Amino acid sequence: MIEPNHAEWETWLQKWFIPLLIPAILVNAGGLVIPILEPDGSLYATIAKTMARTGDFINLRVEGKDWLDKPHFPFWMAALSFRLLGVNAFAYKFPALLFWAAGAWYTWKLALSLYGKPVAQLSTLIYVSAAHLVISNNDVRAEPYLTGLIIGSVYHFYRAARARPGLHLVAGALLAGCACMTKGPFVLITIGAGFVLDWVGGKEWEQFRHPRWWIAIGLTAIFTLPEIYCLYVQFDLHPEKVVFGRTGVSGIRFFFWDSQFGRFFNTGPIRGNGDPFFYFHTLLWAFLPWSLLLYAAIVQKCRRRRKSDGRPSQRGAAGPMGDLICLGGALASFIVFSLSRFQLPHYLNILFPFFSILTAGYLYGIRRRWTQKTVRGIQNSIAVLLPVLLLVLSWFFHFEWWPLLMGAIVLLSLLPFLLFRGSPLPVSIARSFWMAMLVFSFLNFVLYPGILQYQAGTVAGREVARLRLPAAEPVLLLQEGPADYSFEFDCPGAVGRIPIDSLASVLQGGEAIVFAPAVFADSLRQRGYPTSPLGTFPNFHISQLTGEFINYRTRASVVKPWELMRISR
Repeated sequence: MIEPNHAEWETWLQKWFIPLLIPAILVNAGGLVIPILEPDGSLYATIAKTMARTGDFINLRVEGKDWLDKPHFPFWMAALSFRLLGVNAFAYKFPALLFWAAGAWYTWKLALSLYGKPVAQLSTLIYVSAAHLVISNNDVRAEPYLTGLIIGSVYHFYRAARARPGLHLVAGALLAGCACMTKGPFVLITIGAGFVLDWVGGKEWEQFRHPRWWIAIGLTAIFTLPEIYCLYVQFDLHPEKVVFGRTGVSGIRFFFWDSQFGRFFNTGPIRGNGDPFFYFHTLLWAFLPWSLLLYAAIVQKCRRRRKSDGRPSQRGAAGPMGDLICLGGALASFIVFSLSRFQLPHYLNILFPFFSILTAGYLYGIRRRWTQKTVRGIQNSIAVLLPVLLLVLSWFFHFEWWPLLMGAIVLLSLLPFLLFRGSPLPVSIARSFWMAMLVFSFLNFVLYPGILQYQAGTVAGREVARLRLPAAEPVLLLQEGPADYSFEFDCPGAVGRIPIDSLASVLQGGEAIVFAPAVFADSLRQRGYPTSPLGTFPNFHISQLTGEFINYRTRASVVKPWELMRISR
């Protein structure tokens, strides 16, 4: 006999799952048509551009120098995409979007295997509407790749544990190996911790001795060998190379230790200042509009596990086989991230598939009327607050046609309250989903296009392409000025970065194009280099928005001009 709350969800999902899923996919894909953001996205895109242009898929280089920070896999994917689709923002972001979509598919598959179709549908809707996943499909780094790879590996290993291993074991190891080649071996904690907790909770001690897992470890190591080989060729074979200001740097050691444990213990060449509560408050916005439900889901899950004694005979009462996989993977990684001294918001993205399944299971299982009423109140409040924030942002930024934009926001914010009526819990969830799509559409199609006109490198790079300069005329950045990877990426051809003192040797062949902060124009003229301006472009570090920049009244005080100029001797 189907419980009333379950029947309510199943009826709603049968009607609305596809109509909600399709626009969510389109909104996430909206980032494909938006230029790449500084600094990391443009840096990674520039590395992949160099890889595609030179055909060198072994050495990672920035400004002609060896670069040791991230593994190769995302750069391989982007470079191959450039080879197929040309060097542009769409080609850079497209493979990442495919891996994000694979993450949605595997979230569905794992939730379906564990909890059934309604929870799988809810999990997928939550996954495609989680704030930082949408943002990462625009500001592409390694996380969209990693998210799809990790949840895919967990799904295949789950299937290998519950049936004949076969291809599932190979597929899980392949995805785990690719994940290692995306972020390093620390990802194996996220992949494996949930299984360990589930086996301990279910007293499945035989799993620890089963040969399949030793085979999986061996296969994962084999699939990681391409990364090890590249690091060996680029760094370990050349101890004379200067990396991180010193020689004798081992790329393999960096991969296994300095980039992982070195960041965790803050002893490696790349360091940070950790806050143990950083990710607790980061989740409040990163997993919107579902963050408060996630906290409730984890608390409830932990309480239920404590009430169960974990005996195998009671495993069904505590949850299905594999019930702790999502909780274990999420909590173990969350604790590791929180204890680490190097923390960034997008590190949490790889946990969002697990978070989505946990949150969906919580929603689907709510029976108490008081709890349902509380959830409705929270989600309806979020549905009201989000468009209010959009209206405030539109007013202060003064986007083009901002009065019309504010009117459209008001209209679109009222529609879900007219379209989804009544008191059932799915109604408030539908409203939250709608408002999330409204916010993300605003980000992709209003906010980013509005602020990207202040990313001078992108605008100037496209101006160089429009001018169709002679191929022999060098395009340069000055070492005395800031790096600008968006200019390097969007500018056709190669861009050199040289000190001012080296300009004389470059100009022996004629003229050159220089892109630099406008203050450098006077310095160049004082050194005897005649300059001819080709354009002046306002610049701001748009990945770190401030109130002064958002406020149209004070924006001019924080925007700095950059100049594209032709210089000669």
